[in-house]
Amino acid sequence: MAGISESKPPSPVSRNGQATSEGEPVSAAGLSSPTAAEALKRHEFLTGMRDTLPLLLGALPFALIYGAIAASSGLSMAAAIAMSAFVFAGSSQFIAVGLVAAQTPVAIIVLTTLIVNLRHMLYSATLLPYLKELPQRWRIPLAFWLTDETFAVTVHRFQRNDASPYQHWYQLGSSIAMYLNWQLWCFLGLLLGNRIPDAQGWGLDVAMPVTFIGMIIPFVRTLPVVVCVLTAGAASLLTLTLPYKLGIVVSAGAGIASGLLAQRLAATRDETCRQ
Repeated sequence: MAGISESKPPSPVSRNGQATSEGEPVSAAGLSSPTAAEALKRHEFLTGMRDTLPLLLGALPFALIYGAIAASSGLSMAAAIAMSAFVFAGSSQFIAVGLVAAQTPVAIIVLTTLIVNLRHMLYSATLLPYLKELPQRWRIPLAFWLTDETFAVTVHRFQRNDASPYQHWYQLGSSIAMYLNWQLWCFLGLLLGNRIPDAQGWGLDVAMPVTFIGMIIPFVRTLPVVVCVLTAGAASLLTLTLPYKLGIVVSAGAGIASGLLAQRLAATRDETCRQ
């Protein structure tokens, strides 16, 4: 998660609604003032946007190339813009555009993109404990806007120990920043598509894997996580040729299984040592 700042807990209000010192945990009791509550919401929202800014750079070339490829794939301008606006999933959009250009049946396109995005189920399961009390009017849009980058910064925010009741505004800020950034560069890619010869050959798409690596690094703090990452990486290389991008699901499953096994072995070893 290169560049993600570990911002301090929000501190615009205190128990009596007055300003607090930097880093003091926010208490829900201090939100009786509407002004204080609105200030905290705004703080969370803007902090979420700010912490996502470094990751926008990784998405920029990826979105630009998507727009350029979509412009030459046979999709109309309106269809390419609609896909970007309503699908909002970089990997799926790339795959879908390539399959459309190859005149692949719609059922295969839907199945392939569904498999690619199954990783979002893992993201959702991780965030659910923090968002389960929210009403559906919040959970549905947050689910739609959930991306790899937003998950990476948001899970760090949720894991901080403070009593702010508006942490979901942080996720909203991150989501809006990513969404607007993606739409802007996809649109520019569509406009410039015919003027960018061999866009895929430029190698700009390397920015996305580098961004993913940067997002993963801060989570690699324990041996089970190291085992999980290495296993998933090795499995992804071994399953690279599987159809319909099934290698993504296989690699994720292998990584999770190996990480859990390593965690249980470590727990058993520690228990044995204590005895």
